Amino acid sequence: MGKIIVLAGSPRKNGNTDRLVKAFVDGASIDNDVEVISVTDYKVNPCIGCNSCFTRDNNLCFQNDDMTSIYKKLSEADTIIVASPVYFYGISAQLKAIVDRLHTPLRNSFHISKIGLILVGAAELPELFDAIITQYKLVCNFFNLQDAGKVLVRGAKDKGDVSQSCLEEAYDFGKNI
Repeated sequence: MGKIIVLAGSPRKNGNTDRLVKAFVDGASIDNDVEVISVTDYKVNPCIGCNSCFTRDNNLCFQNDDMTSIYKKLSEADTIIVASPVYFYGISAQLKAIVDRLHTPLRNSFHISKIGLILVGAAELPELFDAIITQYKLVCNFFNLQDAGKVLVRGAKDKGDVSQSCLEEAYDFGKNI
């Protein structure tokens, strides 16, 4: 049994990303402890690159926001799933703020060994996910993380556009993680 944290990056509640996350969690919860951190529930300021976290007590950021509680949750996880809608070929700005705030020595205390992706975009372009996947691979290589898998959904613009087969794929991803 593992501890999985899902970073759910959609600012739109109950949209396509949230539906895929729910399906993943339903599958993953069978054999794992799963917690969803939704960007709609946390206020996280963007990193300003000051590097004060490298010298402050306990490596804490000077910004007093919800990232402190997210660090605590991530420190207990062994797997992270990054779930996001695709906006201009990248993850949502709200999720990017969380990812960027991982530029801290605190990440060295985490015990994360696997990472996975759940992405959903409106476009049907074959290269829709290329930029995100390139960044994902770089993170895997740099931090020596195992690729836990991916669910990539194209052509889902409006709420409810995610097909049943895509929801089943997300469920199976969770069940088999």
